[in-house]
Amino acid sequence: MRKRVLLGDDHALMLEGLTRLLVPEFEIVGTAADGRSLVSEAERLKPDVIVLDIGMPEMNGIEAARQLNRSLPSAKIVFITQQLDPAYVHAAFTAGARAYVAKQCASRELVQAIHYALDQLYYVTPLVGEEAARLAGLNPGHNPSEFFGSTLTPRQREVLQLVAEGKTSKEISGILHISPKTVEFHRNSLMDELGVRTTAELTRYAISRGIVT
Repeated sequence: MRKRVLLGDDHALMLEGLTRLLVPEFEIVGTAADGRSLVSEAERLKPDVIVLDIGMPEMNGIEAARQLNRSLPSAKIVFITQQLDPAYVHAAFTAGARAYVAKQCASRELVQAIHYALDQLYYVTPLVGEEAARLAGLNPGHNPSEFFGSTLTPRQREVLQLVAEGKTSKEISGILHISPKTVEFHRNSLMDELGVRTTAELTRYAISRGIVT
């Protein structure tokens, strides 16, 4: 039986291209255009492999991978992204990834990377460089313990991304299925914890940590 693959990317053309690339060898069971939908579809479909981008709306790929690694530990997570900074590579593998592929190399590397993942092996695109891959996240200017908000709680990261995307408290309430008062509680606790006072400062923090692009 062919292995079942779920795709996550917020660009329709990219999803179409990935589908055409993978369908000769794998069964494409579904696609998702944002991280939150991807997690929901993965938990419903239980694919063998999840191929996803890092920069997705509502929930970025790193946070989605963290959640999927907990809820579907048997699924192999493969990132396909334009981000080649070693700190992103570090964050991806810390979140549970098995493979990290550059989008510009997808036609040459993605199928092989998925097979590596299915064989319990790791794959890192050569574009990041061997030394960078080995020391992912340890280069000057990046603290891997803080990248992608790993020092925050999962709920704080969810609220932070949605705030940074310009969502209102009412919209965040509906997306996360929590009350507006709870949203405000998390927003205020984030501001206190991060030492910021405005939504603009929260947004700048989210961008600087890779939570939103």
